[in-house]
Amino acid sequence: MVDLSVEIGCLKLANPIMPGSGTFAEGMEKVIDLNLVGAFVAKTITPEIREGNPQPRVAEIKNGLIGSIGIPSKGPEHFIREIVPFYRRFKPPFVASVSANTAEEFGELSAQISVEDVAAIEANISCPNLKRDGEAFGMRSSDTAEVVAAIKKHTSLPVWAKLTPNVSNISEIACAAEAAGADALVVANALLAMAVDTQNFRPKLGNVMGGITGPSIKPIILRMAYQCAKSVDIPIIGSGGAATVADVAEYMLVGCSAVQVGTASFIHPTAMTDIIGGLTTYLEAQGLNSVTDLIGAMIEPGDEDVGVKDLPSIRSVGGVDEGAKV
Repeated sequence: MVDLSVEIGCLKLANPIMPGSGTFAEGMEKVIDLNLVGAFVAKTITPEIREGNPQPRVAEIKNGLIGSIGIPSKGPEHFIREIVPFYRRFKPPFVASVSANTAEEFGELSAQISVEDVAAIEANISCPNLKRDGEAFGMRSSDTAEVVAAIKKHTSLPVWAKLTPNVSNISEIACAAEAAGADALVVANALLAMAVDTQNFRPKLGNVMGGITGPSIKPIILRMAYQCAKSVDIPIIGSGGAATVADVAEYMLVGCSAVQVGTASFIHPTAMTDIIGGLTTYLEAQGLNSVTDLIGAMIEPGDEDVGVKDLPSIRSVGGVDEGAKV
């Protein structure tokens, strides 16, 4: 029997598939069996109650979405009172996602939500840093390290740093997060983008610019995940455009231990569970006993033949892509 379980630091997941923050909510209970996913990642919360950005907040593009949601939040009290109890009923580990205006606020918020049944904290360091005129924390190594260190100081829970792709050297940022104590990295958030309506000459987003997600960005984020995996020793969670079993396999082959699925769930609500089922079929066809056999198993140019090149390709496995496509 194929073993789909993976470990992200001290957390053991039944499989490597989880939602991306902000792409999953309690209403999904009516669509899929929530006990099937590897972990839950909650929508990002902030210390204060926020309304979010002006409408419109989402623009559809070919092979993706551009979103400018603005992290609407009902605050930590609502999170503790309403959200945590809901997920307590299910088996997968529950990961909170936090955002704040300063490193100190990151730490204080993390301490406040480090309650029973929260298994880890994902630090959304792609948000603006008020001390840097709105530049995202994750765009500088020093700011990244400051946020991670502040959170580690205030909680004993594992900390996952969610990196921004809007940098010139993501490996440098990854190393800074690891050195500051991050237990895992999520690579990565959305790429800055915009779209214009050519009929009315107006931006398609109320905030003008937003972040692009979906299949169109996967090759870029895959490259970044590969670079991070080469640079750090902590687990990498791939996040960007994963929609099929093949996408997940690619992320794991370049070194990721788990993969977040986001935009695909908007298009096909059962995307995550379809992928989980398809992973077993794919691994069996490859003659692999565990999904962890994929982690970092990509054969680099010049590597010696390790005896897998003649196995069937991902695309040739009947029913795998078809069953997981969105």
